[in-house]
Amino acid sequence: MKTKLFFFAFFLIFSVNAQQVQWANKLIKYSSDLGGKQFGIKRILGKPDAFPQAGSSPNAWTPKNALNGEFVEVSFEKPQTVKQVAVFENLNTGCVSRIAVDNGSGKYQTVWSRNINYKTPTFRGSIPADRKYYYKRKRRKIQEAPDVLNPGIENVILESAVSGVVAVRVDFNFSLLPGQKQIDAIGISDSETPLQATINTNEAFEKLLPSTQIVLDGITPTNPSITNEGKKMYITAVENDNELIYSFSKKADGSWGNKTLETTLNTGTSYNYVELANSDFLLKGGNGYNKGTGETGYQFFLNKNGNYEAANTIKVTAYNNYEDTSDATMTADAKVFIVGIETDFTQGGTDLYFADQKEDGNYGFLQNMGKVINSGADEGMPQLLSDQKTLLFSSNGFSGYGDFDIYVSYRLDDSWKNWSEPINLGSRINTNEFDGLPFYDEKNELLYFISFTDGSNVLKSIPISKKSLFKNK
Repeated sequence: MKTKLFFFAFFLIFSVNAQQVQWANKLIKYSSDLGGKQFGIKRILGKPDAFPQAGSSPNAWTPKNALNGEFVEVSFEKPQTVKQVAVFENLNTGCVSRIAVDNGSGKYQTVWSRNINYKTPTFRGSIPADRKYYYKRKRRKIQEAPDVLNPGIENVILESAVSGVVAVRVDFNFSLLPGQKQIDAIGISDSETPLQATINTNEAFEKLLPSTQIVLDGITPTNPSITNEGKKMYITAVENDNELIYSFSKKADGSWGNKTLETTLNTGTSYNYVELANSDFLLKGGNGYNKGTGETGYQFFLNKNGNYEAANTIKVTAYNNYEDTSDATMTADAKVFIVGIETDFTQGGTDLYFADQKEDGNYGFLQNMGKVINSGADEGMPQLLSDQKTLLFSSNGFSGYGDFDIYVSYRLDDSWKNWSEPINLGSRINTNEFDGLPFYDEKNELLYFISFTDGSNVLKSIPISKKSLFKNK
């Protein structure tokens, strides 16, 4: 069957309205699997999440052999007419060698193949990692893969549509290009309109005013936090190998001044930061902790006549974090503690977890907040808003604009395990660099966040209404 093959750059986004589109939802057979929750074959299922930003991602299937022939067979939720098959190759596109479809007969019919003959250049491994490699995560063998390049989407448009398709087989010849290979997703459509990845965002977020950079007396900032009344900001300054907490007061013109070193809060040798400060208590991170004791590195400071005084440390039953740092938030009554860490129960890298407060004031076992809000990559830097249903956080595991982006998700029931699909806060906030550590000032309806710009952290703010941010406002 004759076909046409189109290549489209990964950064383009097109609407797929009016198309019948399905993404692979079940594995039938495959050639190799690294195993584990990251980089495994199951990461090929569902809609793209390593696109449109593309590049290496734990949310994509990484075959074991970078230069071997590999294949995957996937099925779809229901039969449909197929005019297009799209393969999202987030590293080194151009290695699809054959596509075949099953229209319910149990046999695959080839609908497209790449013309490969003795003149077609192929590549042999120049270093061991060019053939076999392992991803760089804990508890795994580590071997560097070659530099990555050329992400893209192979949109195969069939000359004649095939009806009743229930499964697709994609064969790869990874020796056509050097370097690491990853596959993000496989989609089918009944239209010639090229399938592309879209970012799940909100129209209101794309209409925000431009963000404003806030300069704070020579400080390289991280971890902004604003008090409930919106008049005091705590910020952590990166100074040499230390991170120290300063406060600033809001002036009449809306700028920040009266820089003050918060000596009482700088209890650790590094990583000092304020996660939230309300009229009753302040949640401070960065304390040292001993593994196996339940210590988390977080501590309460109670409000005593306008001053925060050190109180009990926060302990979680069987607490364990593979990283040296974390970020946390909690409900205003301190009954639920939320933290971004990596444990044995992670969905991928760093995940969002919660723990309920016990009668003795400590917290019970951490529970993962679920696969919808946690990806195969990293989620963290949470802020829970006053309705106890709206959660801001940062992630590099969903379709976005670059590195870490800022997202919002909504709690859908009385549990803390059922969350809506994360919504990207849009291109007015998120860039192709790191954007994270969000803190929303509900009093003044301003979002503060850290953005990596021109080689350094900068503090930004942007007006965003509660009506746009809160689900039920």
